[in-house]
Amino acid sequence: MPGSRVLDIGCGEGELLDLLIREKQVDGRGLELSQAGVNACVARGLSVVQGDADRDLSDYPDNAFDFVILSQTLQATYAPRRVLEELLRIGSNVIVSFPNFGFWRNRLQLLFGGRMPVTDYLPYSWYDTPNIHFCTIRDFVLLCQEADARIVKSMALDAGGRPVGFTAPWWVWNLIGEQALFLLKRS
Repeated sequence: MPGSRVLDIGCGEGELLDLLIREKQVDGRGLELSQAGVNACVARGLSVVQGDADRDLSDYPDNAFDFVILSQTLQATYAPRRVLEELLRIGSNVIVSFPNFGFWRNRLQLLFGGRMPVTDYLPYSWYDTPNIHFCTIRDFVLLCQEADARIVKSMALDAGGRPVGFTAPWWVWNLIGEQALFLLKRS
């Protein structure tokens, strides 16, 4: 929606934020941990500050944004529940996406290979990954309940970010979704 106040947390080099500003005319801001990411965003003309989702979200006032986005970052935070609660406090709508560790291929790699999965979507070895809290879609649904988040919309996605083409129970999405996307509100 044009004019919406949007905060993209863990915005990387600003691809999504730049797209939202150009295509949707949002009033976009970003928070990025890496200085290289902040520099790339600023070079694009984006309003991005360096910060850590685990520490710095408490600095934002309640309901400061219409949308808060945490895309592919939750699993890299030290305290995912606290981060989710902060997102729900500072944003009217919260969008979260994450890789689904319950994806069938990940399960098979662990079961038959005996090693942590390394895939195109999870390309790091266990010893050098920035991801410290892997979860499944089902785990995230339970976290939403514990954090008093209402799931407005959700979908399982393939590796390319395309929605899985049918509605299914959670256990099916937990097996076939390589990623997940949720729109949340405070309960």
